[in-house]
Amino acid sequence: MGSAISLRTDFNGAELRLLARQTRNADQARRLLALASIYDGGSRGDAARLGSVTVQIVRDWVVRFNARGPDGLINGKAPGKPSLLNNDQRTRSAYIFGAICPRHGKAAALVMPWCDTYAMNQHLIEISRNVAENAHAVLIMDQAGWHMSNNLVVPENITILPLPPKSPELNPVENIWQFMRNNWLSNRAFKSYEDIVDHCCYACRTLQDRPWNIMSIGRRKWAQEF
Repeated sequence: MGSAISLRTDFNGAELRLLARQTRNADQARRLLALASIYDGGSRGDAARLGSVTVQIVRDWVVRFNARGPDGLINGKAPGKPSLLNNDQRTRSAYIFGAICPRHGKAAALVMPWCDTYAMNQHLIEISRNVAENAHAVLIMDQAGWHMSNNLVVPENITILPLPPKSPELNPVENIWQFMRNNWLSNRAFKSYEDIVDHCCYACRTLQDRPWNIMSIGRRKWAQEF
């Protein structure tokens, strides 16, 4: 190990102890107190025992403190390559609201920027618009908050049938979501929020153009017995 590195001269032990009392960062406080003992004439070994670390780590603290002052004793983000993702890729989402009719191979869907009661009401309007004249749709849904909200406006040609808790396997549309993810949505790096929306819309339109997929995936024997 090389010779001991001297501490910068514009601080002293009393100042570091005061800073240790004021900071809310426990690691910084421990390091400040260890370096304060050196300012007061203690050895690097004493500082290491006070900080519960090795002498080499105390040396690293001295280097960081000399370079940046007390802020150098706060853990920062490790250096590395800048993120390859833009802000949209890291934080933005789009939500597909979709319903299927397995008997006729039909689907109704919307892509929304949020997932709440307002979006669900818009989805109900879209479903209602696609229900055949003089027909009535039974809409099977889980009990998510936006599905069961008292503020839902349910069209006259739709009846909501809530599923029991923790039983997604009873809803055929869950298999549709899996089919869409596997074929058009999963394992992709989207370029932007608009790209996310475009892919979601493409997936919905493609599914609507494949009634045979809707029928083969969505049909359940028990559903035909009512």
